[in-house]
Amino acid sequence: MIPRHAASDLAHRLAEHAEAVCRHYLSNGRRQGNYWSVGDVRNAPGRSTFVRLQPSPKGPPGKWTDAATGEHGDLLDVIRESLGLVNFRDVANEARLFLAMPDAMPPRPAAPITQVPIGSPEAARRLVAMSKPIIGTLVETYLRGRGIATLSGTGSLRFHPRCYYRPGDHGPTETLPAMIAAVTDLDGHLTGAHRTWLAPDGTGKALVDTPRRAMGDLLGHAVRFGAPGSVMAAGEGIETTLSLRCALPDMAMAAALSAAHLAAILFPPTLRRLYVIRDNDPAGDGARDSLLERATDAGIDAIVLSPAMQDFNEDLSRFGLAAFRASIADQLMRKDRIRYLTQAA
Repeated sequence: MIPRHAASDLAHRLAEHAEAVCRHYLSNGRRQGNYWSVGDVRNAPGRSTFVRLQPSPKGPPGKWTDAATGEHGDLLDVIRESLGLVNFRDVANEARLFLAMPDAMPPRPAAPITQVPIGSPEAARRLVAMSKPIIGTLVETYLRGRGIATLSGTGSLRFHPRCYYRPGDHGPTETLPAMIAAVTDLDGHLTGAHRTWLAPDGTGKALVDTPRRAMGDLLGHAVRFGAPGSVMAAGEGIETTLSLRCALPDMAMAAALSAAHLAAILFPPTLRRLYVIRDNDPAGDGARDSLLERATDAGIDAIVLSPAMQDFNEDLSRFGLAAFRASIADQLMRKDRIRYLTQAA
């Protein structure tokens, strides 16, 4: 058994050489500002995992977060996962070997944080990387207050306790708690982020003019819940989509964040049937019609799911889960009713 203090010391020493560790074990990634981005800590290509390379107000170097899954850890975890090691003694031995390599040179002085354009995909990646999983945070309080109790598979949602909010009238910038949603493409690459600023106690949205804002590259992409397969559902808002997921927790879903973006959402290559989550307003009708036409042209069966009230979150909150599930059952194909509703019962 490796003493806990020895493991902590190894992690600290690795963090002093965070970039060298990343270049060695996460060679499929690249440096982006003060972070190393890669697909995951098993060194898959992509950009959904961020490793902090320099000290910052958010924490020490060497800490990583996977925006796609919500996983996080330190550089010992990187060594373990990238090499497929099981025994911690092997991980510790590998870490000691690395620290003896010439590449593990004394760390350079911390460089100033590289500025990136506000609202850019890079700014979105940094925001997601600086946020944390939602369980036990104000985001969980907020969602449960909206009747959304099914939170499994929500690794794309994060919590930031002090997210900057800039009023549209050029007033003073505030810092408010926020739900951060990672926007990804079909390959899981993070392209943008969506912010929902919250009340200090999480009981609703913040009392600001525009409590929801998106940033980065959104067109065609979405906030995703579950791995896409042959069947999925797509809607506009995060809360609306998560409300349906309370009834169908095993169905993959995507929130496009607006009616216009829903109409333009890209289809996974494996998709054979798409359920279009409709909001009960003119914009929702327009998105529905455009998406139905695109899906039909692509050879995908498209079926509209309509709310009784304004949207599915209002249905769930007003009628309760049992009645909501019953209303959904009548709109599903029989095979999907058996596959998704029966399993969820």
